[in-house]
Amino acid sequence: MEMVPRMIADRPVVIFSRSTCCMSHTIKTLISGFGANPTVYELDEIQNGQQVERELQKMGCKPSVPVVFIGQQLVGGPKQVMTLQVKNQLAPLLIGAGAIWI
Repeated sequence: MEMVPRMIADRPVVIFSRSTCCMSHTIKTLISGFGANPTVYELDEIQNGQQVERELQKMGCKPSVPVVFIGQQLVGGPKQVMTLQVKNQLAPLLIGAGAIWI
């Protein structure tokens, strides 16, 4: 488990996604709607995507996409992100990570 930490280092928001996944699209749209510019890795389009996906699964991410990291911390999948949004806790996380400023 060494690829994911390198991929999320020094990035306020990272989303591991699949280009054909509707939930991935929803999560990317939600986070971008705050004005954040997340780094998105489409696992079906990058060369080592299967290896990254296995690493995410070993970290406990099931399903393996979409997976969101904010401030280098694992937030989780769509259920966790949507729960944060409903509780009005997503924006403060994005602000704390420096992904948005308002």
